Amino acid sequence: MLLTLNANALRTRIATSRKARPGQDTLLVTDLPRFAREELGLFGLNLTTNLLVGADLARLDAIRDAADKASCPCLVLSESEVQPMGTTDDAVGDAAIARAQRVVQAAHRLGCNSIGLSISVKDNEDEIDFCVERLRRVLQIAERLEVNVLLCPASGLTSDPERLTDLIKKVGGFRIGTFPDYELASRSQDPHLYLRRLTPYASAVTATTMRFRPGKRPGEFVHEPYDLHAYTGVVKAVGYSGTLAVDYRGDEDPIENLRRAAHILESIVGPAPADPGLDGDEFELDDDAEDVEDAESEGADDDGEEE
Repeated sequence: MLLTLNANALRTRIATSRKARPGQDTLLVTDLPRFAREELGLFGLNLTTNLLVGADLARLDAIRDAADKASCPCLVLSESEVQPMGTTDDAVGDAAIARAQRVVQAAHRLGCNSIGLSISVKDNEDEIDFCVERLRRVLQIAERLEVNVLLCPASGLTSDPERLTDLIKKVGGFRIGTFPDYELASRSQDPHLYLRRLTPYASAVTATTMRFRPGKRPGEFVHEPYDLHAYTGVVKAVGYSGTLAVDYRGDEDPIENLRRAAHILESIVGPAPADPGLDGDEFELDDDAEDVEDAESEGADDDGEEE
């Protein structure tokens, strides 16, 4: 496993406006790849759409260029809002499809290989059928652009790992999977079973941390309220070898706590190889964005030029 950064952990330190200038305590989004690589010793970025509000094509290209220069690629772009894929309201469902498709387009432009998508769907036949059909429409775009769609557990049907994997099987295809999260696992009745069931379908996993207390030895810290060693051990035991995104959702200094989390997790998964070999394969994320079909054509042209 290779350790990466969930950039949302630094949201309080990030100046999202394109007119902003970095100060002593702030970073621009384009600073994140270098910061993750040089200051935290991490090897990739998971971004969230709330950090890209108003981003156009030039802005996304600048982030991708910064990631390339820092050898810290953008790997996952997660949608910050839960999308109502199971709704019986056609207009609301169509808007959710369009939003997810725009996120796929943005992920492709950034060089990400996946998007993270939290969806709401009730555990009844009608909503499941609507959800399956809508996710298939999102996958039509994702498959053309070689972007995975990773479902993040949320309230409703997807909070149950068995029902979530059943939903993935109904949707079908090679580009849909899961996106396990340690904090969400900790809320389940059996966190270890939760991770064992979801991780085999995962292309990315988030190692969420909450708070640390000093350990018995000088400089040692112990994570609470769950055991990072135990959770990561489960992820390793099922054969997962992808990226593990370091996250921090506590109330203290995120940078220092990200360092603590990275140190503990590296002791579990081992140091990164000398060459990790990661490949992270004006666009608007706002609702008045360009048509998906227009953006898709542009993305296809980019692929042709690269080949």
